[in-house]
Amino acid sequence: MNLSAFFIRRPVATTLLTIAVALSGLAAFRILPVSPLPQVDFPTIAVSASMPGASPETMAATVATPLERALGRIAGVTEITSSSTRGNTSVILQFDLSRDINGAAREVQSAISASRSMLPSALTNNPSYRKLNPADSPIMLLAITSENYTRPQIYDVATTLLAQKIAQIEGVGDVSVGGGALPAVRVNVNPAQLGAYGVSLEDVRKTIAATNVNAPKGFVEAGAARWQVVANDQALKAEDYLPLVVTYRGGTPVMISDVASVTDSVEDVRNAGIMNGKPAIIIVVTRQPGANIIET
Repeated sequence: MNLSAFFIRRPVATTLLTIAVALSGLAAFRILPVSPLPQVDFPTIAVSASMPGASPETMAATVATPLERALGRIAGVTEITSSSTRGNTSVILQFDLSRDINGAAREVQSAISASRSMLPSALTNNPSYRKLNPADSPIMLLAITSENYTRPQIYDVATTLLAQKIAQIEGVGDVSVGGGALPAVRVNVNPAQLGAYGVSLEDVRKTIAATNVNAPKGFVEAGAARWQVVANDQALKAEDYLPLVVTYRGGTPVMISDVASVTDSVEDVRNAGIMNGKPAIIIVVTRQPGANIIET
């Protein structure tokens, strides 16, 4: 008795079995993962820290070294690579394929917190980490333009709203914003004028810092009445800085407008993006290691 005789004698059962196999294949095809390349990604986490004004040697000795010591104690780390540039340090951690990227991220966060006491006090912001492979190409580039808003205003919206929402999507490892900078007031000091008035750069810096103190002002009491003093000392426009007094010379006040030019500008004037000839802000989306590009 051959195998085909069994199905020939039972045509109805054979037809039903064929239909069942076909339906099962269609159902399985719909849930098959789709990706342009095979997914063989090592769990990778990038840790970054910045300290404006520091040389690459200072960043490597005071920031990268303590971070490497703390991060090197994490189980499952197969490779640590660090690079330091002027004011920035990047540490790349590569884990075993068996490590869960989310569990590794929690341990990285704990290691960063433990190393905070060994980092310099000039490091105002804690190091941050991202679940991404720096060698990967971005999976999406978005350009934002506007006819009604300036480049700094678009950049502010992109960093505070759009980038945070996109970063919450499953499979997204990092979202970086470029092509602009946040609004800022730029004070360009004239060295010749400083020398003429006998004013140092530190005097100007102290004056600017003292003008941007946002702290409680106290209260005023009169009998049973009490008034809270609410005021904001922060100067947000260039015109607010011009009349600030830096020092006195011969009983005459020396104001910032006498030794510097103050303009409304952005934090980084050497960062610009263009889309179809129009000023644009660029959002770069990078996937998380192991995430499906098409699904993300």
